[in-house]
Amino acid sequence: MLCCCVNSGSNKKYAELDAKLERKMVESRRYYPGHQSLKSMDSIIMKFPQLREGLRNIRNVFESYDKDGNGTIDMEELKKCLEELKLMSLSEEEVKGLYGWCDVDGSKGIQFNEFIVLLCLIYLLAKPSTGATEEESTEMGPNLVESIFDPIVEVFLFLDKDAKGKLNKADVIKTLNNEDYPLERSPKHVTNMRFEEMDWGRKGKVGFREFLFAFMSWVGLDDAEGYMSS
Repeated sequence: MLCCCVNSGSNKKYAELDAKLERKMVESRRYYPGHQSLKSMDSIIMKFPQLREGLRNIRNVFESYDKDGNGTIDMEELKKCLEELKLMSLSEEEVKGLYGWCDVDGSKGIQFNEFIVLLCLIYLLAKPSTGATEEESTEMGPNLVESIFDPIVEVFLFLDKDAKGKLNKADVIKTLNNEDYPLERSPKHVTNMRFEEMDWGRKGKVGFREFLFAFMSWVGLDDAEGYMSS
């Protein structure tokens, strides 16, 4: 079970981040047309090999900044990493807020899976809400980051059928059991399990952060499954 030990002030801050991210996902539908080409869980799974390769490259980045080799990155190490990746477009206060929000086990250090989620949230929230020029896009997200996280955003948008920035159980199950593609339909017990992996609070609604943590285990990172069940 994932947990996060926070005080009321932090809870308010994280609720604000959640709302900001929800709005960002709604806006993102205009800039990620690739979600329209996805048809089923099979079309999502076809992306996994490329995503695994990209995430291995992210692991190399993580390990290069984990100077003491303890399996975590602290705030100072993260700032240096973001500067190199040209992702330091958010304020330091915003980055600190996201850092705490992604440290879901309360260890005061970002582990690899948390680092992936943190990096993706920073990348997404730092992107302008309106169309950017080629030069701006390159600055905001280098090819390494963009090629990994854009397809993941598209998967979320594909599952978010009501376009409200959060996933609800009925829509996810209906989408993965699309009657138009009977040979690619997922068994109901599988789609229920997939949603439960995302729905930490058992509220029937899933934000992009929770989706990201679950999606890492679907892709099949070496340490993802143990992390999700810890």
